[in-house]
Amino acid sequence: WLKPSRRKSFWLGASRTAASHDPQHLYLLACHLVQTMVKATKFVADPSLQAKMHQYQIVGRAAPTPKNPVPKIYRMRLFAKNKVLAKSRFWYFMKKLNKAKKSGGELLAVNELFDRAPTKVKNYGIWLRYQSRTNTHNMYKEYRDVTINGAVSQMYSEMAGRHRAQPGTIQIINTATLAPSQCKRDHVLEMHNSSLKYPVIRKVPLVAKKLRTTFKARRPMTFVR
Repeated sequence: WLKPSRRKSFWLGASRTAASHDPQHLYLLACHLVQTMVKATKFVADPSLQAKMHQYQIVGRAAPTPKNPVPKIYRMRLFAKNKVLAKSRFWYFMKKLNKAKKSGGELLAVNELFDRAPTKVKNYGIWLRYQSRTNTHNMYKEYRDVTINGAVSQMYSEMAGRHRAQPGTIQIINTATLAPSQCKRDHVLEMHNSSLKYPVIRKVPLVAKKLRTTFKARRPMTFVR
């Protein structure tokens, strides 16, 4: 037999089952179920989809050895979602440059770089190389953004959408801030028109129902007071 703490819920469930043949009861139960599902499935954006690229400057070298007591120091400017991935990217390139890997090397400095004017829209050019399923391709792309991090984020999104490129196969060769005269792409050039205008969307105040008519004697005022 059920415990005393569970008897109440058991009889409550039994009474609900008995009353479930009533159409009105079924309708109310369905409405309650839909409301519960809507509350439970409230949309929350995945933080990983909103992860922004960061710019890092990493300085490192291969570990000193008796054969090479003063190894050459390398400084790289890298883009990654966090510091851990930036370090991993650094050793990826170091292994290609001089066969130095994380276990046989050392980091001298890891700094995040920030834009000087993050509120001003600028033109950015990005030179990159990526590995497709068939070959290696070089590309040049232009973006408009307030920071270089935003431009690189746009680039990764576009490469994933247009070319199905995996983030790990993309190598950024160089980035630069471009003057309007240096831009080449149409979607950037069309924003350089000094007489560029955008439609101003105004909310039209709703007229009271008793005052609504098919024709008006004077022009309606769309200015929101």
